[in-house]
Amino acid sequence: MQAMRIDRWLWAARFFKTRSLATEAIAGGRVHVNGVRVKPSKEVRPGDRIQISRDRGFRLDLVVREVAERRGPAKEAALLFEETAESVEARERHAAELRLTELPGGRGGPRPTKRDRRRMETTRGHR
Repeated sequence: MQAMRIDRWLWAARFFKTRSLATEAIAGGRVHVNGVRVKPSKEVRPGDRIQISRDRGFRLDLVVREVAERRGPAKEAALLFEETAESVEARERHAAELRLTELPGGRGGPRPTKRDRRRMETTRGHR
């Protein structure tokens, strides 16, 4: 197999959970092949460059290594593409920025127990 539809390749490479999600992303202009906005039926070949815009302004830059006949396990999917060095650096920088902007105390953790709740109330002066 020398070429494959971009929506099918993105699904096989496990960037999207379903082909319809991949198609929506492509139709929404969040996927470019060789710097050009494409349609879901665009065929990709080894050597093509793909840019995928993710949430919060994050972007992946990939080079297609090969195309797959089917969607396989994650280890096989990782062999289908190579992320550029600039993209890896930008991804790591973006992750570090997100860690710095998180609220102090994390996400809040699990729900407090009844005992914890009573202690909090006494500390606040409600009891």
